[in-house]
Amino acid sequence: MGHRLTKIYTRTGDTGETGLGDGSRVPKDSRRVRALGDVDELNSAIGLLLAEKLPAGVRLALGGIQHDLFDLGGEVCIPGHASMSESQVSRLEALLDEYNGDLPPLKEFILPGGTRAASLAHLSRTVCRRAERSLVSLARDEPVGTTARIYLNRLSDLLFVLGRVLNRAGGESDVLWQRKQTSEKTKGGKRK
Repeated sequence: MGHRLTKIYTRTGDTGETGLGDGSRVPKDSRRVRALGDVDELNSAIGLLLAEKLPAGVRLALGGIQHDLFDLGGEVCIPGHASMSESQVSRLEALLDEYNGDLPPLKEFILPGGTRAASLAHLSRTVCRRAERSLVSLARDEPVGTTARIYLNRLSDLLFVLGRVLNRAGGESDVLWQRKQTSEKTKGGKRK
């Protein structure tokens, strides 16, 4: 790390541009900066989830994921740089197999809810999907590492599974989506 922050405000972004890790300046609304912001928001959402009471294994996994996301942000911040590895993806896949193996098979769609921790896992999942979409969009015009996109895809799957795991750890079950009942048909905008 070449520069440590000693002064928080620099005024270099006052014109609507920001610096990338390679020293280049880009507009703050560029695809690259948007993707970087989405990865940062995902890391913050996981930090919020980590503020909850969690099983030790889940806490350890999420802590490692936060470090991975910082690596991923560094990769996005430096055009052409690759820092994500296949071993990071493999670690997520092993966690997916481990946690999903103990869950009952899904037969219905579930809603993002239940315990607070599970809800925060689902919120993190949706932020992860947005970060993934941002990387896909960026990759249309600029080089983006394939491993980074794969990592986010696996991470969103893991966060879905962790939502289910955390509901069970909190004594809740999945919140099942229920198709609208035919007895709730409306007439003139009011329920019968």
